[in-house]
Amino acid sequence: MMTNFSEPRDTISHAADQTHARMGLALVRLTIGAMFVWVFFENRGKGLYKASNYASLINNYIEHGQAPAVWKSVMALAASHASMAAPLQGLTEISLGVLLVLGLFTRPVALVAFAFLASLWVSEWGTSWIWELLVPVLASLALAIGGAGRMWGVDSFLARRQPTSLWW
Repeated sequence: MMTNFSEPRDTISHAADQTHARMGLALVRLTIGAMFVWVFFENRGKGLYKASNYASLINNYIEHGQAPAVWKSVMALAASHASMAAPLQGLTEISLGVLLVLGLFTRPVALVAFAFLASLWVSEWGTSWIWELLVPVLASLALAIGGAGRMWGVDSFLARRQPTSLWW
């Protein structure tokens, strides 16, 4: 009689690989979340959530950046409504950061982070190093795809009740 010992080993190896992948995604989630929290307090300290400073920064991107014209018109709209856009950006940054650190509703939050960071990346074309935001943009997309809140996050508790939910 022939025994196949590779089958259990492959199953164990696959489970270990999944655990390591989850840990890796959780570390990325915590890093991106911490980045958002840090940026919120850094921008707050610089006064960038005040309408005049916010508008000045956005107008600088419009004047010196290489974003597409249609995107520059979106930025001009934000600059002209800086009294609303500046605090909204601050609220977005701190909310994304806290929710990612907690691992709560990670998939939709990471998807919003992906879109938000992508918009900032396009806004900064020609004014910053191209990779500065591209890496966090793509990392946020990976968090949304991988359900990174299921390891070391509140989503792990929620997933016990509804394991197939796309919210976590």
